[in-house]
This record gives sequence, C-alpha cells and structure tokens, in this order.
Amino acid sequence: MRKLVAVMSLLLVLTGCTNDPLAEQFRQGDNKNYIAGDGTVTEFAVDQRPSFDPWDGITESGVGLSSESLEGYVVVMNWWYAACAPCRAEAPDLAALSEEFSDRGVQFVGVNVRDTAETALAFDRRFEINFPSIIDAADGSVSLAFTGVVSPQAVPTTLVIDRNGRVTARILGRIDPSVLRTLIETAVSE
Repeated sequence: MRKLVAVMSLLLVLTGCTNDPLAEQFRQGDNKNYIAGDGTVTEFAVDQRPSFDPWDGITESGVGLSSESLEGYVVVMNWWYAACAPCRAEAPDLAALSEEFSDRGVQFVGVNVRDTAETALAFDRRFEINFPSIIDAADGSVSLAFTGVVSPQAVPTTLVIDRNGRVTARILGRIDPSVLRTLIETAVSE
C-alpha cells in the first residue's frame, strides 16, 4: 500500500510540473487538426541566437528556393496551411508587412506544412499573398532544418532571421502585426 501511495504521489507531482499549453491542447483531443501557439514571443540574445541547417525546397509556383539564396537578407519565415484558422486570420497582416518591408532587404517566406501547390496558390490569391511559400508537406525537410526552434505541430509559427542566418525571434501562434513589425525593425537595424 505504501508503494502504491508513493507511486501515486510521484505521478501527481510529475503531472503538476508540466505547464505546456501545446501539450495540453494535444491532450484535449478536440479534433481541430492543429495545435495553436498562444502568441508567445521569444527573442534571442545576439550570442544565443539559434542557427539552423541549410534547406531548400520548391515553392507553390514551382520555383526552387534555398537558405543559401536568402543569405544577406532579413528573413521572416511563417509556417502555415490553408485550413488553419489562425493562419487565415494573420494572412492579411503578413501580406501587408511583406509589402511594407519589401524595399528594406526583408524577404518573407511561407512554409506550407500540409497543402498541395494548387491549394497554396488559391490561398495566395484569396489573401493577396505576394511572397513565396515552400510546399513542405511531402517530406518536411524545411521544418526539419529548424529542429529545436520550430515545433512542426504548432502552426502558425513565425521566425525572424538576421542577415547572418540566425534566428532573432520566434512567435508561436497568430502574429500581432505591431509586435512582428518591431521584431523586423530590430533585425533590419542591426
């Protein structure tokens, strides 16, 4: 009986230690088909900025794109797919910010984790998206390049990457346009 009480007590302590909203959404099993971030913003100090593996992929328009081709740019990468409600909600803000920073050395790139090229192109037309999205649904190679930085189940996720190819900030969940604008401005001014 003592062993049972000890084991139960340990289990209660261990389950009480976890305060992970993404894990909690998974446990709820509400069949919404995605795990939404909560809008948490993480900024990384210059000496602690994560890097990532080189990546390449094909965009919804059939054009190749790689991390190497973006060297020297500030890059805003957004993980999304068309049926994701917060992705749809933030799309107009991402399109506007992409336009706002288009002449300042900032390149926006989408990473579509579920859709076909045709679905992504329809989304682009619907929301007037003017930046490319890599279709990463088949092999997840772009997402894998960011292992430890991007959780593949948390969409949308947005990263700001400096000109040296290091992640300056991460937003888990729908962006707040004023927050993302500030994060981009910080990276541009470096």
